[in-house]
Amino acid sequence: IEPAADYRETLKPFRVRAVAGSRPERVSAAHMDSVGPLLDRGSPSADRRRALVEFRGDLYEHDVARGTTRALTQTLVRESSPRYSADGRAILFARDGNIFSLDRATGAQRQLTDIRAGTAPSDSASPTGQRGRLVDQQRELFDVVRDRIAADSLRAVERKAAEALALKTYYLGARQQVSSMSIAPNTRAVIVTTTVPVTTTRVAEVPRFVTESGYVENVRTFPLAGEAESTERVAYITLPSGELRWIDAFPHDSIKGSVSDPLWNATGTHAVFWAYTQDNKQKLLQSVSGGTGSVTTVATVRDSAWVGGPCNGCTGWFDNDRRIWYVAEMDGYAHLYSAAADGPDRRQLTSGPWEVLSVELSNDGRYFHMRTNEGSPFDEHFYRMSVAGGARERLTSQPGRHVVTLSPDEQWAADIHSYVDQPPELHLARAVKPWTMSRLTLSPSAEWLSFDWIRPEIVQIPASDGIQVPAHIYRPADMGATPNGAAVIFVHGAGYLHNVGNFWSEYPREYMFNQFLASKGYVVLDVDYRASSGYGRDWRTAIYRHMGGRDLQDQVDASKYLQKNFGIDPERVGLYGGSYGGFITLMALFTEPKQFGAGAALRSVTDWSHYNHGYTTNILNLPHEDTLAYRRSSPIYFAEGLEDPLLMLHGMVDTNVPFQDIVRLTQRLIELGKTDWDLAVYPVEDHAFIRPSSWTDEYRRIFDLFERTIAQGAVRK
Repeated sequence: IEPAADYRETLKPFRVRAVAGSRPERVSAAHMDSVGPLLDRGSPSADRRRALVEFRGDLYEHDVARGTTRALTQTLVRESSPRYSADGRAILFARDGNIFSLDRATGAQRQLTDIRAGTAPSDSASPTGQRGRLVDQQRELFDVVRDRIAADSLRAVERKAAEALALKTYYLGARQQVSSMSIAPNTRAVIVTTTVPVTTTRVAEVPRFVTESGYVENVRTFPLAGEAESTERVAYITLPSGELRWIDAFPHDSIKGSVSDPLWNATGTHAVFWAYTQDNKQKLLQSVSGGTGSVTTVATVRDSAWVGGPCNGCTGWFDNDRRIWYVAEMDGYAHLYSAAADGPDRRQLTSGPWEVLSVELSNDGRYFHMRTNEGSPFDEHFYRMSVAGGARERLTSQPGRHVVTLSPDEQWAADIHSYVDQPPELHLARAVKPWTMSRLTLSPSAEWLSFDWIRPEIVQIPASDGIQVPAHIYRPADMGATPNGAAVIFVHGAGYLHNVGNFWSEYPREYMFNQFLASKGYVVLDVDYRASSGYGRDWRTAIYRHMGGRDLQDQVDASKYLQKNFGIDPERVGLYGGSYGGFITLMALFTEPKQFGAGAALRSVTDWSHYNHGYTTNILNLPHEDTLAYRRSSPIYFAEGLEDPLLMLHGMVDTNVPFQDIVRLTQRLIELGKTDWDLAVYPVEDHAFIRPSSWTDEYRRIFDLFERTIAQGAVRK
């Protein structure tokens, strides 16, 4: 979208030439059809001279050196997961739940597996009773019937003989579905993952009231916490025989969970996948022998809270397919490890109080290219490191966040760089030191650029447990304003999100609104409270079994910081935030009313039993097994503690936090006789608003709340 475009404008493709001083050019739909396959790096050949790409359900082969592409398939069904065979002569891909091979020289296609849904057909059972007596009588009386039966038997024998020479057919059974298929490059084996859905699982439904039809329409969303989960299995198929056997994704049959897509090495000797237990307290990196299908556990990651961290599941092969690299949070931070293909000789390649955020292997296999926050959690830089480990060479220099993509020949770098007051922009650099960047895009409008936006200072808030909690601070003096004796704390959403740093905020509207508040005399804090990303495992899991515990205490400590350093009365400290930030705002006003004076809770979770299964059960376990965790983490149970003005705002078509959540809390407030609260609803908005009028209304209401409650001279109800 071009700067200052209308909000209804849809995303359009642009291109920019890899030459300093170039500017983005709009790409037509017809041009996009022809160049689309070039935009995906795809699956490269062993010599990196070619790459296979899936584009809009068809397969293409890209000649990297020449920059040309040829179509391999043009069908109405989807072809996917293309890769080269080990000898490079064939292209292997998936179609209709099976694996196919395409000969690069002749174009001939061959089906390699025959996996079908449902149960295998069976010969009809011989009738019994009166009907069986009639059958026997027909055989006894008529030659023609006996001849037909004999002919049918002969055809059955011939059919079975033909089937023995063809692909072996395997029927998955009732309700079982193929999740993924991955063939060894040497075409000797296929690994299949299947899912058995749970038919009894219910999902939340969100009604749409403003519709084209005039009727209320329901939108299906997600299973609530505690609803039954589907389970996954892993099968190993030997080719060309087609023999299938189930392999153990987990060490014990009683353990269930999910698995990642298998990743084969280039020669097909081994494949690896991650197996996650249903309670998500353990994940295992499993290595499968390409010759036998035997499974070896390469790494086991356990966490008494839940496994996670950045680059969760990042894995690959190096050292000529002899070693596996992977990222895991095994020493308290997400770091890079390696192990031999069959499991032993594990090595930790990076270490320290910082996180590995992304990893790629260089073309020549000698280096890892990594994005990390080494040195400071407030900057993310691009590094190069030998595959043997050791010192890392930082290739980017400017502070902020760098998200780098190297050109296929690794001679150029496309760097999406942002700073705290500069939105992400595309830069071009020669991938050699010194790394000098040339900016290729300028996204904001001229009007936006004309404003002198604050670069908020990062301060450390002393927490009650002795930890220093980082926060951005916006002071009235930064905007040339006079303090009004009040303060506002912005609480970011998602929980696991990084918002305090030298990079562009995940909340650009709030970044601007915080400055507006500062211009009106408020001191504003934006806190990376416990549960935020970028600070390691202990920070991430500090909310285990108690959301609204340590994370809320960090907001309380921020209120005390404002009191100590700016002399602001806690009753003149307001909060606002959306989603998880709205949840924290509710918990603050309900359980810590003496530390805050007003709050605006946007699109808030009010009862974690009504939020989605995947997110919630990681942190709070199952609601019927850990009732304490859910009860002490859900604002609806603490609504009687409301003493200060509360503004709630919620989209009625919210498919993330359904509108039902705020309705239930509203009824609770009514029954408790609470009066100093308001609910603003947005009939056509989802979790993230779209229409400018909705955003404007939301921020106006939040500002009005603070002006009439905590600002200097405000008249309280």
